[in-house]
Amino acid sequence: MEVILLRNVENLGSTGEITSVAAGYARNYLIPKGMAVAADTSQRKALAERERLSGLHSNKKRKVAEDKASAFKDVSCTLSVQANEEEHLYGSVSEREIAAALKELGHEVGHQMVVLTEPIKQLGVYTVSLNLHEDVTVSVKVWVVKAEA
Repeated sequence: MEVILLRNVENLGSTGEITSVAAGYARNYLIPKGMAVAADTSQRKALAERERLSGLHSNKKRKVAEDKASAFKDVSCTLSVQANEEEHLYGSVSEREIAAALKELGHEVGHQMVVLTEPIKQLGVYTVSLNLHEDVTVSVKVWVVKAEA
């Protein structure tokens, strides 16, 4: 029996995929749990329409992200932190702190968009990536300086 998956199902497929399963598995488990629907003609048409609308929505989001990316050209932020004589921080700079510094500069950025491979633990200048969209990434300079005592 062919079904259209409404959710990701481990070892079976991801959302929107049409897959073939045993009829009993579909009738007794997938369909009652709301994980899938039978892949009849009307459901296939509905799936095609959902994919079309999803593509339009994604294109609109990408366009907004590209416009936002142009605003990040030549943007840098400065974070004043406590550090010892060897320039090691008494903590670390995380994604949330960078997002807050960019917000103070007037750029609306969520901490989930900031990409750090590891927290910043030393003074210096760092290039940090921002994922504005799955297809749009922009780099920002972050200056980590010692706070005045």
